[in-house]
Amino acid sequence: MSKGAKIVIAGEGGQGVQTIANMLSEAAYEEGREALYIPNFGVEQRGGVSVAYIQISDEPIGSPKFKDADVAVALSKRSIRRIAKYCDKETIFLYEGEITDAEGEFPEECREIIKVPAIKIAKELFHPKVFNVIIMGFIIGLTNVVSVDTVKKIINSQLEYKFEKNPELREMNHKALEKGVELALNR
Repeated sequence: MSKGAKIVIAGEGGQGVQTIANMLSEAAYEEGREALYIPNFGVEQRGGVSVAYIQISDEPIGSPKFKDADVAVALSKRSIRRIAKYCDKETIFLYEGEITDAEGEFPEECREIIKVPAIKIAKELFHPKVFNVIIMGFIIGLTNVVSVDTVKKIINSQLEYKFEKNPELREMNHKALEKGVELALNR
């Protein structure tokens, strides 16, 4: 398990930015770690960018704000600009693989920029709606800030009402999470 991570995730309203941020912080809390999650909803109903700030640590978290993220995740082209200011030479920057024509938008300083084809994989193997679970798995695979088993428990508790109606959704979400971890470990 890593010591901790500062993560910023951004995307369009409806892409599940706040859901995966909440699940990561809940999993950290469940594991007895310090966790802080700050949602920034903006004006998604009018087409705004949704941003989530997450800190997970073994030490007390001194401030809810951070200047530089360990991991920055952009799920839409517009969200790249919104989170670029949180990147420095140590930041790993992830972006969803269907974002095109964005090369000039990426942060200038990053340790690594990684294209994650989560939507494509979700469409081919699962269902388009679990692309964000693949992204969450990728974050876990990169940072190791929480265990996959704990996140599965959180997924189960937060989505149980959906799983009762359609039991196959549980396995699909678990497999999407595992696929994201696998992609990160094999990058």
